[in-house]
Amino acid sequence: MTTSPTESTTATPPDSTTASAPGTPPDALPSYVGLHPGEPNVMEPELLNDPYAGYGKLREQGALVRGRFLDDSPVWLVTRFDVVREVMRDPRFINNPSRLPGRAEKDPRAQLIELFGIPDHVAPYLVDTILTSDPPDHTRLRRLVSRAFTARRIQDLRPRVEAITDELLDRLPAHAEDGVVDLVEHFAYPLPITVICELVGIDEVDRPLWRQFGAALTSLEPKRIGATVPAMVEHIHKVIGERQSALRDDLLSALIRARDDDGGRLSETEMVTMVLTLVLAGHETTAHLISNGTLALLTHPDQRRLLTEDPGLLPRAVHELMRWCGPIQATQLRYASEDVEVAGTQVRKGDALMFSLVAANHDPRHYTEPEKLDLTRQPAGRAEDHVGFGHGMHYCLGASLARQEGEVAFGKLLARYPEVALALPHEQLEEQERIRQPGSWRLRRLPLRLRPEN
Repeated sequence: MTTSPTESTTATPPDSTTASAPGTPPDALPSYVGLHPGEPNVMEPELLNDPYAGYGKLREQGALVRGRFLDDSPVWLVTRFDVVREVMRDPRFINNPSRLPGRAEKDPRAQLIELFGIPDHVAPYLVDTILTSDPPDHTRLRRLVSRAFTARRIQDLRPRVEAITDELLDRLPAHAEDGVVDLVEHFAYPLPITVICELVGIDEVDRPLWRQFGAALTSLEPKRIGATVPAMVEHIHKVIGERQSALRDDLLSALIRARDDDGGRLSETEMVTMVLTLVLAGHETTAHLISNGTLALLTHPDQRRLLTEDPGLLPRAVHELMRWCGPIQATQLRYASEDVEVAGTQVRKGDALMFSLVAANHDPRHYTEPEKLDLTRQPAGRAEDHVGFGHGMHYCLGASLARQEGEVAFGKLLARYPEVALALPHEQLEEQERIRQPGSWRLRRLPLRLRPEN
């Protein structure tokens, strides 16, 4: 759970042209790409087509590499594991650039809202979220929702996660066409959105609407996004209004109580923003962890065999899959609140930094054979040894829920359909269905055969 509707790492400038073939990089890149030799833009084909190799090359140039962001503004790309973790937990690097005294530039978050055609009246619901705020606001907001993600609460959810998973797996054959079923549409997405909606308190009748909201936002089409965000805000206000008269044991009701008991703890805008953020972030990244991870297991038969022979490996396997092919490959920007030296490089006050998670999670300085998928890599019981869920105070609030859903999804899928296989050759699948956007690693579809062809 690490993204928000305006999180900049997954946004493509509206003036770029997408290719006609699914999954391919833009045919016509923004005109400014390549204008600054030696300062790679995150939209460059080399970084979009193969971010593992592209950002890996930058990592070997240095721990900090001067680059260009989506809008061609300068940015420091932080590439090495130890440095990424160090800077992530350093309070001198902040999320909200408007907190920098004397900053003349327009808030990049507001620029993205403007670029995507989002009306001004809903901008406040997107700018300051739990994902983009800094202390003390971040501390206050996180404290309000953290009780919904305690280890005990997540463990209590497991039987329900397992039941939802079983139901979805039972229905998969009915969705097959010519023996092929799309795991993204019929399993990877429905599982996490059902779970997070139940946790937050979104009724079943409204969940298809949230799927539509998510699809519109991830389309990165300004017209769709501009029309969708106001509809989302209006819908959440309506749900809150209805829930006030019939509170339940869910997160939405807890937020309403917090607002009503002490209006200073949570404003109406913050409550709407929290619901919007949690539902969208709570299913989008987990869905792609499941689809990316399934693809990895199906293309690494030795690792798949390990997992089916020893389901006890599932917790370690999820960590390794998050490291090896996690859906979030870069973070939103952070800003230096003062002059700071980082790994021998002078970072000036106001400079923007982007953490390259894909580079850090494949850093040979930290991992032996980082390019190798090894489900036994992380010793049982050891502290998390990757930055797929972030690090420091902004560590993913829903990481434990995402891990649990991954464990249940992979374990039950392989047990229920032991002969499941790709319906397309791997290279063809990557070419046709991989969505190439800076900062993310997602599949549009994952066509599978649940059983071998007769």
